[in-house]
Parts: sequence; structure tokens; C-alpha cells
Amino acid sequence: MATASAAFKSREDHRKQLELEEARKAGLAPAELDEDGKEINPHIPQYMSSAPWYLNAERPSLKHQRNWKSDPNYTKDWYDRGKKVFQADKFRKGACTNCGAMTHDSKTCMDRPRKTGAKFTNKFIAPDEKIETFELDYDGKRDRWNGYDPSTYSRVIDTYEGRDEARRKYQKEEQLKRLEQKNSNPEMDQDKDSDEDEDEDEDKDGGEVDEAKVDESQQMDFAKVEKRVRTTGGGSTGTVRNLRIREDTAKYLLNLDVNSAYYDPKTRSMREDPLPDSDPNEKFYEGDNQNRISGQSNEFKQLNIHAWEAFDKGQDIHLQAAPSQAELLYREFKVKKDTLKTQTKQDIMNKYGDAASADRPPMELLLGQTERQVEYDQAGRIIKGQEKAVPKSKYEEDVFINNHTTVWGSWWKDHQWGYKCCKQFTRNSYCTGQAGIEAAEASAELMRTNIERKEALQEKPAEKVEKNLASWGSEVPDDVVLDKKKLKEALKKVNFLYSGFLSFVFLKVFT
Repeated sequence: MATASAAFKSREDHRKQLELEEARKAGLAPAELDEDGKEINPHIPQYMSSAPWYLNAERPSLKHQRNWKSDPNYTKDWYDRGKKVFQADKFRKGACTNCGAMTHDSKTCMDRPRKTGAKFTNKFIAPDEKIETFELDYDGKRDRWNGYDPSTYSRVIDTYEGRDEARRKYQKEEQLKRLEQKNSNPEMDQDKDSDEDEDEDEDKDGGEVDEAKVDESQQMDFAKVEKRVRTTGGGSTGTVRNLRIREDTAKYLLNLDVNSAYYDPKTRSMREDPLPDSDPNEKFYEGDNQNRISGQSNEFKQLNIHAWEAFDKGQDIHLQAAPSQAELLYREFKVKKDTLKTQTKQDIMNKYGDAASADRPPMELLLGQTERQVEYDQAGRIIKGQEKAVPKSKYEEDVFINNHTTVWGSWWKDHQWGYKCCKQFTRNSYCTGQAGIEAAEASAELMRTNIERKEALQEKPAEKVEKNLASWGSEVPDDVVLDKKKLKEALKKVNFLYSGFLSFVFLKVFT
């Protein structure tokens, strides 16, 4: 708040000052004026609006925030475009060799390159341009409207006025045509047709009126104005309209069932459809999720996916960092994809034909030949050839190689193709005829015989004989079987242990 130098204020004065500031911020009181009579924005913080103590400001002002030092050398003028200063009659030394002007050289010449320059022809010398140099200040360099001529806007006004005049003329001609048609048919039923014509005329006349010229008072609930004080700080513009249409039912009131779609009051969102069983043609709201699967949301998802896949493949693309680049690359990708798909389809159609695009031609024309022979008698009746002939293929038929009498593929057995004449499965083999068939059958029969004989002579596993072995300390049965080799080794171990025991006892006795 811009105030004068700090002075003592009572509690009541201070309270009134605060109330006045709040009223100014709310737009209920006029804004404070500075020394020049300009309004001071009440929303400016006090540390910015308060003048320093050494300035001894007696009235509120914002001069201490402005630039006091203004350079008089700065200008707001602009270039005089298209201005010519001198027209020479002959070429001058140092001028442009192309057009003959002294204000530029041949490298920066904007005229059409001549076949023979003005330096050599000495004709059609271009006038010198007006060269100006301006020293612009900070605002002048950044002023986008610097150099704009407001008088050129009259062309835009003339264009719109001409369009409105043409529209009025056209509407007048249409009205006269309808009146002529109505007067030319007076015998029609006036009770019925007159009412319909009047209704149609009213609809047409009403539909052709510019919507921008409709009286605002006719728009329901859009002309409600709240009278407030217009200030620099905003908060009131003099015309505050309520743009909400009160006829629309709130989404949370469409279905009052507690188990229906959930409504989040914080985000004001209802993702599910509140009336899933109603007629889709009569619903104007189907949930917030409907916006995610309709319109341009699907295209945006595809754009995201393309950006991710392109980044994974090594391209420098990021949808959030460079959205324009990502969208441009995605458009190029779609164009290339469609072109490649079309080219592939065209190649397939060129190679194999497109039978679906046209009616199927006769088999004779499709295969390119026919062997049909028709015979007629003297009266012109068909004697022979009425029956339908079997057309031949466009490939060579009945061509036999390597002494074969049938083609390869005429024989099928055990999931293999072969020749029927010799029953061989090897393609391009030499035909052996009936003798080859008999030899193959004899060979197969011999192989089967050998396999059966081998299976019959195969050795059977020897039967295991259970041995009744005797254990230590038990009586030896009569049918015990002793292994001589193991018995001999056991006797050797017993003799060795017995001799060792005797030597040990001998040493103990004599020592």
C-alpha cells in the first residue's frame, strides 16, 4: 500500500486504514491515486509501494519504482520502408553490378539476377534505397507493434463490411424469390401451405442472422450483472456473468443409489457411468472414463507409445520435452507406414492379381487358352462342342522325363509323393518300370524275413540259480555249493592269522 511518511496513528485510525485497504482489494472502494492522478493497484505489497524515508514523500506515489533516468537519444521511430532517395541515369563506380544502386553490393542485392548486369548495359539503373539507423531502447527493441501503421487496418474493416453487404444482398434476393414463388401459385391451399411457408421463412431468416448480433438479453441467465466498483486491482469488471447453465443436472444427482458410480468431491470426478442400463442415445454423460477412450485421447496414447518405442530404439525423442518434434515424427511415421503398406499391397496385386476388385473372367480368358472345338451343321445347329471343355493350365502338362510315364506327384504313400509308374519317391530319378516295382517289393520282403529271423535267434537272458549258502556256526547242509576259489583264499587268511598269533605268544613267553 502506497502511503506517505510514517506517522503516529491511533488504534482506531489503524483499524480504519486496514478496513479501507481490504475494501480496495475487494473492489468495493475506489483505488488510491498517486501524484499524477493514476490509480495505484491495491494488491501491490507494502514493501514495494512504500517510498524510502530519504525521499520525504508527502503523497503516495510509485515514482521510486520507475526508471528516473530516461535516455533522450532513444527513439521510437521506424524504418521508412520502400523509400527511394536518388535515381541515377548511368552506372556509378562502387554501385551494385547487378542493379546499379549505391546502397548495397551484388551479394546483398534483392533484385532478380540479370543476364547482363547494369555495370555493362548501363540501363535500367535501380534507385538508391533510404538507409536509416535507429538506436532503440529496451522497450523499443521488444515492441512487437513497433512500426505498425494503424491505417492499414481499414482494409480488414472494408473486407468485413463487404462481406456483410453481400450477405444482406443475398438475403434480400432470397426473400424476393420466395415472394415470387408464393404469388405465382395462388391456387394452393392457403390454410395449410401458408402456415408452413411462414414457419419455413421464419426459420430461414432466423438461421441466417449472425449469432454475434443476437441481443444478449435473449440469452437466458447470461445477463446477470453484479454492480461493483471498477478498479485497477481487478475483482470487478462491471459485467460479471454467470456462465453456468442451471438446467444441467449435476453428475452426482443422476443416480441417487448409494451403490452407483463413485463421485469424488475433491476432484469433482465420476469415472464410471452413473446410468449404465439406460439408453445411450438419451444420455449426455457417460462418466469421465468415456473421455479417455474417445476423441483424440486414443491418438495421444498412440503418440506416447511411438515416442517410447522410438526412444528405446535410439532416437532422441521425448514427448514432454519436445512435443512438437514428437508429433511431427509420429506423423512422418504414419505416412511412411501407410506408404509401405500400400506399396506392399500393390506389389502383391501386381504379382498375383486382384480377383476381388472385378468380376471373375471366364476360365478360357483367365488361363489364356482353350481346346474347345465346336461343329455346326448346314442349318447352324451345334453338332459337337456343346459340352464344356476342360481348360488346360498355363503350365506345361504331360511332360515326362527320365523314361517315366507319369508325372512326379501322381503317387502318395506314407506321407510322401512319388511316381506312380515305378513307385519311387526320389524326384528326377530314372524310371525302372514294373521290374523296379518287383525288385523293391522283393527287397522289402527280404528285409522283413531277416528282421523276423533276427528276433527269433536273439539270445534269451540266463536264468539265475539260487545258491543255498551256509552261515557261520550253523550245520552244513548236504546240498551246499562251495566256491573253490573263495575257499582257497579263506584258508590262506586263516593260516596267516594263525602263524602271526603263534609268533606273538612265543615272544611273550620268552621275554
